[in-house]
Amino acid sequence: MTAPFAMPSHRPHILAVANQKGGVGKTTTTINLATALAAADKRVLVVDLDPQGNASTGLGIDRNRRRMGTYHLLFAGKAASAVTMPTAIPNLSIITATQDLSGAELELVTTDRREYRLREAFAGSLPFDYVMIDCPPALGLLTLNALVAADSVLVPLQCEFYALEGLSQLVRTIERTQRTFNPQLDILGVVLTMYDKRNNLSDMVAADVRGFFGDKVFDTVIPRNVRVSEAPSHGKPVLIYDAKCPGSLAYIQLAGEILKRDRRPVTVLA
Repeated sequence: MTAPFAMPSHRPHILAVANQKGGVGKTTTTINLATALAAADKRVLVVDLDPQGNASTGLGIDRNRRRMGTYHLLFAGKAASAVTMPTAIPNLSIITATQDLSGAELELVTTDRREYRLREAFAGSLPFDYVMIDCPPALGLLTLNALVAADSVLVPLQCEFYALEGLSQLVRTIERTQRTFNPQLDILGVVLTMYDKRNNLSDMVAADVRGFFGDKVFDTVIPRNVRVSEAPSHGKPVLIYDAKCPGSLAYIQLAGEILKRDRRPVTVLA
Protein backbone atom coordinates (compact mmCIF):
# COMPACT_ATOMS: atom_id res chain seq x y z
CA MET A 1 0.00 0.00 0.00
CA THR A 2 1.10 3.56 -0.72
CA ALA A 3 1.31 6.01 2.18
CA PRO A 4 -1.50 8.54 1.61
CA PHE A 5 0.51 11.66 2.45
CA ALA A 6 4.01 12.47 1.26
CA MET A 7 5.64 15.82 0.46
CA PRO A 8 3.29 17.75 -1.86
CA SER A 9 4.52 18.95 -5.24
CA HIS A 10 1.59 20.90 -6.67
CA ARG A 11 -2.08 21.70 -6.30
CA PRO A 12 -4.36 18.87 -7.47
CA HIS A 13 -7.10 19.07 -10.05
CA ILE A 14 -10.30 18.68 -8.01
CA LEU A 15 -12.93 16.93 -10.08
CA ALA A 16 -16.58 16.49 -9.05
CA VAL A 17 -18.23 13.45 -10.64
CA ALA A 18 -21.89 14.46 -10.66
CA ASN A 19 -25.29 13.61 -12.05
CA GLN A 20 -28.49 13.91 -10.05
CA LYS A 21 -29.89 10.83 -11.79
CA GLY A 22 -29.01 7.53 -10.15
CA GLY A 23 -27.81 4.43 -11.95
CA VAL A 24 -25.75 6.25 -14.59
CA GLY A 25 -22.38 4.75 -13.67
CA LYS A 26 -21.20 7.68 -11.57
CA THR A 27 -19.48 5.68 -8.83
CA THR A 28 -18.21 3.09 -11.30
CA THR A 29 -16.68 5.88 -13.36
CA THR A 30 -15.15 7.50 -10.27
CA ILE A 31 -13.33 4.43 -8.99
CA ASN A 32 -12.24 3.07 -12.36
CA LEU A 33 -11.09 6.39 -13.75
CA ALA A 34 -9.21 7.01 -10.49
CA THR A 35 -7.56 3.60 -10.85
CA ALA A 36 -6.61 4.30 -14.47
CA LEU A 37 -5.08 7.67 -13.53
CA ALA A 38 -3.19 6.03 -10.66
CA ALA A 39 -1.84 3.45 -13.11
CA ALA A 40 -0.57 6.39 -15.20
CA ASP A 41 1.62 7.42 -12.22
CA LYS A 42 -0.78 10.11 -10.99
CA ARG A 43 -1.41 10.37 -7.25
CA VAL A 44 -5.18 10.22 -6.85
CA LEU A 45 -7.56 10.79 -3.93
CA VAL A 46 -11.17 9.57 -4.11
CA VAL A 47 -13.57 11.47 -1.83
CA ASP A 48 -16.70 9.44 -1.16
CA LEU A 49 -19.40 12.08 -0.63
CA ASP A 50 -22.33 9.72 -1.27
CA PRO A 51 -23.97 8.46 1.97
CA GLN A 52 -24.45 5.06 0.26
CA GLY A 53 -20.67 4.65 0.43
CA ASN A 54 -20.43 2.64 -2.77
CA ALA A 55 -17.10 4.15 -3.83
CA SER A 56 -15.61 3.04 -0.51
CA THR A 57 -17.01 -0.47 -0.98
CA GLY A 58 -15.86 -0.61 -4.60
CA LEU A 59 -12.31 0.17 -3.51
CA GLY A 60 -12.34 -2.64 -0.96
CA ILE A 61 -12.79 -0.62 2.25
CA ASP A 62 -14.96 -2.63 4.66
CA ARG A 63 -17.51 -0.66 6.67
CA ASN A 64 -15.89 -1.60 9.99
CA ARG A 65 -12.69 0.15 8.82
CA ARG A 66 -14.47 3.45 8.13
CA ARG A 67 -14.00 5.16 11.47
CA MET A 68 -13.52 8.66 10.07
CA GLY A 69 -14.33 10.04 6.66
CA THR A 70 -16.05 12.81 4.73
CA TYR A 71 -18.51 13.54 7.56
CA HIS A 72 -15.60 14.36 9.88
CA LEU A 73 -14.03 16.49 7.16
CA LEU A 74 -17.24 18.53 6.87
CA PHE A 75 -18.33 18.80 10.49
CA ALA A 76 -15.54 17.82 12.90
CA GLY A 77 -12.83 20.11 11.57
CA LYS A 78 -10.58 17.19 10.69
CA ALA A 79 -7.76 17.79 8.23
CA ALA A 80 -7.80 15.82 5.02
CA SER A 81 -4.61 14.06 6.10
CA ALA A 82 -6.34 12.80 9.27
CA VAL A 83 -9.18 11.06 7.42
CA THR A 84 -7.39 9.79 4.30
CA MET A 85 -6.75 6.06 3.94
CA PRO A 86 -4.54 4.19 1.49
CA THR A 87 -6.14 1.58 -0.74
CA ALA A 88 -4.64 -1.64 -2.07
CA ILE A 89 -3.97 0.19 -5.34
CA PRO A 90 -0.64 2.03 -5.59
CA ASN A 91 -1.01 5.84 -5.88
CA LEU A 92 -4.72 5.69 -4.91
CA SER A 93 -6.09 6.87 -1.55
CA ILE A 94 -9.62 7.48 -0.29
CA ILE A 95 -11.66 9.50 2.19
CA THR A 96 -14.51 7.13 2.92
CA ALA A 97 -18.21 7.68 3.56
CA THR A 98 -19.14 6.69 7.09
CA GLN A 99 -22.62 6.03 8.47
CA ASP A 100 -22.75 9.56 9.93
CA LEU A 101 -22.88 11.03 6.42
CA SER A 102 -26.49 9.90 6.00
CA GLY A 103 -27.67 12.85 8.11
CA ALA A 104 -25.29 15.41 6.63
CA GLU A 105 -27.82 17.07 4.29
CA LEU A 106 -30.01 18.04 7.24
CA GLU A 107 -27.07 19.15 9.37
CA LEU A 108 -25.72 21.36 6.60
CA VAL A 109 -28.97 23.36 6.46
CA THR A 110 -28.16 25.08 9.76
CA THR A 111 -24.36 25.10 9.42
CA ASP A 112 -22.42 28.35 8.96
CA ARG A 113 -20.94 28.76 5.48
CA ARG A 114 -22.66 25.53 4.58
CA GLU A 115 -21.76 25.68 0.87
CA TYR A 116 -18.02 26.10 1.58
CA ARG A 117 -17.38 23.30 4.10
CA LEU A 118 -15.59 20.98 1.68
CA ARG A 119 -13.73 23.79 -0.05
CA GLU A 120 -12.39 25.05 3.26
CA ALA A 121 -11.38 21.53 4.27
CA PHE A 122 -9.30 21.34 1.08
CA ALA A 123 -7.70 24.76 1.63
CA GLY A 124 -4.36 23.29 2.77
CA SER A 125 -1.83 21.35 0.75
CA LEU A 126 -3.11 18.15 -0.83
CA PRO A 127 -0.29 15.93 -2.14
CA PHE A 128 -2.24 14.55 -5.08
CA ASP A 129 -2.47 15.16 -8.80
CA TYR A 130 -6.23 14.49 -8.87
CA VAL A 131 -8.97 14.60 -6.26
CA MET A 132 -12.15 12.89 -7.50
CA ILE A 133 -15.35 13.56 -5.54
CA ASP A 134 -18.07 10.94 -5.93
CA CYS A 135 -21.26 12.97 -5.46
CA PRO A 136 -24.64 11.63 -4.31
CA PRO A 137 -27.38 11.22 -6.96
CA ALA A 138 -29.09 14.47 -5.99
CA LEU A 139 -28.54 18.21 -6.35
CA GLY A 140 -28.53 18.86 -2.60
CA LEU A 141 -26.05 20.53 -0.27
CA LEU A 142 -23.52 17.70 -0.44
CA THR A 143 -23.32 17.97 -4.22
CA LEU A 144 -23.22 21.76 -3.95
CA ASN A 145 -20.26 21.45 -1.58
CA ALA A 146 -18.49 19.32 -4.18
CA LEU A 147 -19.18 21.85 -6.94
CA VAL A 148 -17.94 24.76 -4.82
CA ALA A 149 -14.76 22.85 -3.96
CA ALA A 150 -14.09 21.57 -7.49
CA ASP A 151 -12.18 22.94 -10.46
CA SER A 152 -14.20 20.89 -12.95
CA VAL A 153 -17.24 18.64 -13.27
CA LEU A 154 -17.28 15.25 -14.99
CA VAL A 155 -20.80 14.16 -15.96
CA PRO A 156 -21.45 10.43 -16.54
CA LEU A 157 -24.51 9.98 -18.76
CA GLN A 158 -26.21 6.65 -19.40
CA CYS A 159 -27.09 5.75 -22.99
CA GLU A 160 -30.81 5.35 -22.43
CA PHE A 161 -34.03 7.06 -23.50
CA TYR A 162 -34.27 9.40 -20.51
CA ALA A 163 -30.56 10.30 -20.53
CA LEU A 164 -31.07 14.00 -21.23
CA GLU A 165 -34.04 14.31 -18.88
CA GLY A 166 -33.00 16.49 -15.97
CA LEU A 167 -29.57 17.16 -17.42
CA SER A 168 -30.51 20.78 -18.05
CA GLN A 169 -31.16 21.08 -14.30
CA LEU A 170 -27.62 19.93 -13.58
CA VAL A 171 -26.24 22.43 -16.10
CA ARG A 172 -28.28 25.24 -14.47
CA THR A 173 -26.96 24.21 -11.04
CA ILE A 174 -23.40 24.33 -12.34
CA GLU A 175 -24.03 27.76 -13.88
CA ARG A 176 -25.55 29.09 -10.62
CA THR A 177 -22.57 27.72 -8.70
CA GLN A 178 -20.25 29.53 -11.12
CA ARG A 179 -22.08 32.83 -10.65
CA THR A 180 -22.51 32.65 -6.88
CA PHE A 181 -19.76 30.53 -5.34
CA ASN A 182 -17.08 29.31 -7.74
CA PRO A 183 -16.39 31.36 -10.90
CA GLN A 184 -13.60 28.98 -11.99
CA LEU A 185 -15.85 25.92 -12.18
CA ASP A 186 -16.34 24.39 -15.61
CA ILE A 187 -17.55 21.17 -17.20
CA LEU A 188 -14.50 19.07 -18.05
CA GLY A 189 -16.64 16.71 -20.08
CA VAL A 190 -19.54 14.31 -20.45
CA VAL A 191 -18.80 10.59 -20.59
CA LEU A 192 -21.36 8.24 -22.16
CA THR A 193 -21.80 5.08 -20.08
CA MET A 194 -23.53 1.70 -20.50
CA TYR A 195 -23.25 1.96 -24.29
CA ASP A 196 -24.63 -1.07 -26.14
CA LYS A 197 -23.45 -1.17 -29.76
CA ARG A 198 -26.16 -3.74 -30.57
CA ASN A 199 -28.86 -1.24 -29.65
CA ASN A 200 -29.75 1.56 -32.07
CA LEU A 201 -31.03 3.58 -29.12
CA SER A 202 -27.49 3.94 -27.78
CA ASP A 203 -26.40 5.53 -31.06
CA MET A 204 -29.41 7.85 -31.04
CA VAL A 205 -28.75 8.97 -27.47
CA ALA A 206 -25.04 9.48 -28.19
CA ALA A 207 -25.92 11.63 -31.23
CA ASP A 208 -28.36 13.72 -29.15
CA VAL A 209 -25.81 14.27 -26.37
CA ARG A 210 -23.06 15.21 -28.83
CA GLY A 211 -25.46 17.59 -30.54
CA PHE A 212 -26.23 19.25 -27.19
CA PHE A 213 -22.72 19.36 -25.66
CA GLY A 214 -20.50 19.30 -28.75
CA ASP A 215 -16.83 18.65 -28.06
CA LYS A 216 -17.48 18.51 -24.32
CA VAL A 217 -18.48 14.87 -24.89
CA PHE A 218 -15.52 12.50 -24.65
CA ASP A 219 -14.76 10.35 -27.67
CA THR A 220 -14.45 7.34 -25.37
CA VAL A 221 -17.72 5.58 -24.51
CA ILE A 222 -18.00 3.09 -21.66
CA PRO A 223 -19.64 -0.12 -22.91
CA ARG A 224 -22.24 -2.12 -21.07
CA ASN A 225 -20.06 -4.94 -19.75
CA VAL A 226 -20.80 -7.71 -17.26
CA ARG A 227 -17.30 -7.59 -15.79
CA VAL A 228 -17.82 -3.92 -14.88
CA SER A 229 -21.01 -4.93 -13.04
CA GLU A 230 -19.34 -7.83 -11.22
CA ALA A 231 -16.26 -6.01 -9.98
CA PRO A 232 -17.82 -4.01 -7.06
CA SER A 233 -19.08 -7.21 -5.39
CA HIS A 234 -15.42 -8.23 -5.13
CA GLY A 235 -14.38 -4.86 -3.69
CA LYS A 236 -12.24 -4.11 -6.74
CA PRO A 237 -12.29 -1.68 -9.67
CA VAL A 238 -12.82 -3.52 -12.94
CA LEU A 239 -9.27 -2.61 -13.98
CA ILE A 240 -8.02 -4.83 -11.15
CA TYR A 241 -10.77 -7.46 -11.45
CA ASP A 242 -10.30 -7.98 -15.21
CA ALA A 243 -7.74 -5.66 -16.79
CA LYS A 244 -8.37 -6.87 -20.34
CA CYS A 245 -12.17 -6.64 -20.52
CA PRO A 246 -13.77 -3.96 -22.74
CA GLY A 247 -14.81 -1.87 -19.73
CA SER A 248 -11.26 -1.71 -18.38
CA LEU A 249 -9.84 -0.76 -21.76
CA ALA A 250 -12.45 2.00 -22.10
CA TYR A 251 -11.59 3.54 -18.73
CA ILE A 252 -7.88 3.49 -19.61
CA GLN A 253 -8.71 5.29 -22.85
CA LEU A 254 -10.90 7.81 -20.98
CA ALA A 255 -8.03 8.53 -18.58
CA GLY A 256 -5.85 9.29 -21.56
CA GLU A 257 -8.43 11.77 -22.89
CA ILE A 258 -8.66 13.50 -19.52
CA LEU A 259 -4.90 13.84 -19.27
CA LYS A 260 -4.89 15.48 -22.71
CA ARG A 261 -7.73 17.85 -21.80
CA ASP A 262 -6.21 18.87 -18.49
CA ARG A 263 -4.19 21.91 -19.50
CA ARG A 264 -4.24 23.69 -16.15
CA PRO A 265 -0.97 25.34 -15.14
CA VAL A 266 0.86 23.43 -12.44
CA THR A 267 1.01 25.38 -9.17
CA VAL A 268 4.12 24.43 -7.20
CA LEU A 269 3.65 24.52 -3.44
CA ALA A 270 6.33 25.77 -1.07
